[in-house]
Amino acid sequence: MSTRRAFLKLSLGAAAAALPALSTPRAFGANAARTLRIGNQKGALSLLKGRGTLEQRLASLGVKVTWTEFNAGPVQLEALNVGSIDFGDVGEAPPIFAQAAGAPLAYVAATPPRPQSEAVLVPHNSPLREVADLKGKRVAFNRGSNVQYFLVQLLRKHGLDYRDVNPVFLAPPDARAAFEHGSIDAWVIWDPFFAAAQASFGARVLADASDVAVNRGFYFSSRNYARDNPDVIRVLIDEVAKTDEWGKNNRAAYAAELAKLWGLPAPVVERAVDRTAFGTVPITKTILGEQQKIADTFLDLGLVPKRVDVLQAAVPGLA
Repeated sequence: MSTRRAFLKLSLGAAAAALPALSTPRAFGANAARTLRIGNQKGALSLLKGRGTLEQRLASLGVKVTWTEFNAGPVQLEALNVGSIDFGDVGEAPPIFAQAAGAPLAYVAATPPRPQSEAVLVPHNSPLREVADLKGKRVAFNRGSNVQYFLVQLLRKHGLDYRDVNPVFLAPPDARAAFEHGSIDAWVIWDPFFAAAQASFGARVLADASDVAVNRGFYFSSRNYARDNPDVIRVLIDEVAKTDEWGKNNRAAYAAELAKLWGLPAPVVERAVDRTAFGTVPITKTILGEQQKIADTFLDLGLVPKRVDVLQAAVPGLA
């Protein structure tokens, strides 16, 4: 899409308990009518929705839950920016662009690093064998995505500059077609597109993000919602953690549910799930520092118009 196993040994309650920095709810009685509007992509939050456990737990707090499905993280964050949702899940890059646009987001939880879930792929018969071989080659990726950051860092690690390759900006479906027809030399992509390319074309991994990029997922809210509803956020993150723990211990069943959501063959999703690091971790300054490095790289590339201070998206009282 590491040292992630240590956190998984903690109780699920520890993940949610990492949010006490949020103040107690303001201006709400124990059973005051409230709403939690979740924006979800087809993934872990969709599995949580199907279980109904979140609604059951929040009912005792007088909280009604609504769900809206989105096809991408940037659209979710735009919905947050205009006040249409209170919570969602997203990758590393979209929150940076959202902050640059003035969105009032707050990071409330994250996944462990998932560097093996994103990679530079080449055709199985490609003469490219090392990262240095990418010099002068056509490399496709989604512009402004976390894999663009991964590519920049990978090239630097191997003594190359971003200007040493010929970027081809393509969304995953278009990049897949270009890869299949040989009109690009390499494709930088994440799961499940990564796993699908391996299964369909025998794509070969030139390098994954291990020791190069972190590749986390994030859960976000708005600053006001996180400040005023810490009890709701704690329950929500606890339920996310429980769903994730179930997936870790039941990978085949987890993959089967995702395969239905994504409309992909089960073996493809199983491959992606096998290299997924499960877990739900609290936001720390170290994690936000990782995001700051991405934000600064995007500024250097001219992808954002001004420097983004990621710490401004911390929840109140972050240690």
